[in-house]
Amino acid sequence: MPKGLDTMQNDMADPDIRRFVDAINAAYVEHGAPPGASMAARRAVAERVRKPWREGGPIMATSSEMDMGGVRLRLHRPVVDAKLPVMLYIHGGGWTLFSIDTHDRLMREYAARAGIAVLGIDYSLSPESKFPVALEECAGALDWIAAQAEALNLDADRVLIGGDSAGANLSVATCLLQRQRGRPLPIAMLLNYGAFAPEHTPSYARFGAGDYSLESDEMDIFWANYVDGPDQLADPLVAPLRADLTGLPPAFLAIADCDILSDCNDAFASKLEEAGIPTRAVTYEGATHSFLEAVSIAPLASRALDEQAAWIRDIVGA
Repeated sequence: MPKGLDTMQNDMADPDIRRFVDAINAAYVEHGAPPGASMAARRAVAERVRKPWREGGPIMATSSEMDMGGVRLRLHRPVVDAKLPVMLYIHGGGWTLFSIDTHDRLMREYAARAGIAVLGIDYSLSPESKFPVALEECAGALDWIAAQAEALNLDADRVLIGGDSAGANLSVATCLLQRQRGRPLPIAMLLNYGAFAPEHTPSYARFGAGDYSLESDEMDIFWANYVDGPDQLADPLVAPLRADLTGLPPAFLAIADCDILSDCNDAFASKLEEAGIPTRAVTYEGATHSFLEAVSIAPLASRALDEQAAWIRDIVGA
């Protein structure tokens, strides 16, 4: 996990985001699993490290735990009675770590700020579950929403999809899979600092040493965990930057300026635009990977969430 940083000249990170990154790094030092620890132990550490950042924030009218064939779901509603649009939110963590618990506050922030319901999915993690298990579960969640919309007072005609990092990857891949199968697509994609291709770019060299959250070596491990052999990295459903993006829904890309994935996100935004997809791509200066989770201390994260919420409200006609 990220190594952390005591002092740094020419630090490009926003000061509040730097506090967030340093606190995460310090927590990994304090709670880190020993070498050779099991994946379960490493995940427990990751959950503990992220725990302070999921607390507080908006209070929901209802928050309900549900089951989709053994896959845990959590539905947040900011109001009880209204028939709400809903966003399927897919958490990040390199397909390997984290959960709907680590990302609970972020989901509640979207629900409160955009006035929508948000459904989080605890998809199966890698390396135990390889591609396409998590992808199939995410696609299944869209079908689940369609089937349960009336009972849950959700608007099946206003379904969005979104996620961060690996979750942004799965969001796009889910849309590609739905298109491939002739299934209904979400009306929009919310993509936060997504992992859209495994190749190293110049932003890996600038930001990949651990001083800005996500490390280059760490990302390589995540890709290896996700696929069942390197040949799968050529599959557009694994690496959506390789895909034909024609016909996908409108997208908002939140690009972290100080992130190894910034070049990849720039390239993906350009490819969406070339495919004729209405695209809003915003690069947040001084932001690192995962910066939205710093909303409790960072005005930059709050501003980004407000801008995304305004875009969502425009998309759903609220």
